[in-house]
Amino acid sequence: MTRDELLGRITINPDICFGKPCIRGHRIWVSLILDLLASGWSHQQILENYPGVEEADVLACLAYAAEMTRERYVELPIPSGS
Repeated sequence: MTRDELLGRITINPDICFGKPCIRGHRIWVSLILDLLASGWSHQQILENYPGVEEADVLACLAYAAEMTRERYVELPIPSGS
């Protein structure tokens, strides 16, 4: 899938989930999927625990996160001794 096709799987509607980015057709926040991945969950674990979510949806969440990092920066602490 292209980047645009993946991003098309993400929706933002102010009347659904407080306007947070969600997987199209679900009320599953992109941030939830990213948190699960960051916690060590595999794509397969996500698919098993969230019926209806497809592999392309997980990739769409990653594509959305990549786009967001192009738009703003998150301040991170500078490690001591570096």
